[in-house]
Amino acid sequence: MKSLFVKGANALQNPGDPIVLPRHARSDEVDYECELGVVIGKACKNVKRENAIDYVLGYTCVNDVSARDWQLKWGGGQWCKGKFFDTFAPIGPCLVTPDEIPQPNNLKIKTVLNGETVQNSSTSDMIFDIPAIIEFLSGSTTLLPGTIILTGTPQGVGMASKPPKYLKAGDSVTIEIEKIGALTNPVTEEV
Repeated sequence: MKSLFVKGANALQNPGDPIVLPRHARSDEVDYECELGVVIGKACKNVKRENAIDYVLGYTCVNDVSARDWQLKWGGGQWCKGKFFDTFAPIGPCLVTPDEIPQPNNLKIKTVLNGETVQNSSTSDMIFDIPAIIEFLSGSTTLLPGTIILTGTPQGVGMASKPPKYLKAGDSVTIEIEKIGALTNPVTEEV
């Protein structure tokens, strides 16, 4: 079974913009997740995997920030409140077209937290490749231009560290993907 979730438009952040830790609907277990973002370039529905890349505008870095306490303890749902807070989807630094990355399922990907590499893997370790993801998501559903698909994170998230490494004010988190670049965001607290 494939897991799906939706990020709100207010979750999107530019490089350099802060990831804001929620304080009203408080979370003290905010985590990082480096992911390859796939941006859809033209409307697609019921796409076959062999044609899926024809619908891709490009690839980018995304930090799929997640509030683990809301996901797992407080009724926010694994794929709902814990993923939906403002600033929880930094994206960038650029969009790289498919002709520049003919093998998106074989890119080095990592997260650097305060200068320490905490995730270090390859998109070749993804459970599903990009054509399979697009084929599944477009089944009886129209993916509009500008839709951003996050493809999953490798091992090394903060929740799984011993002890856990959650984001805190003053941190700096960088997502790096080969052939795309680095996305860096500071971490602050909600006022």
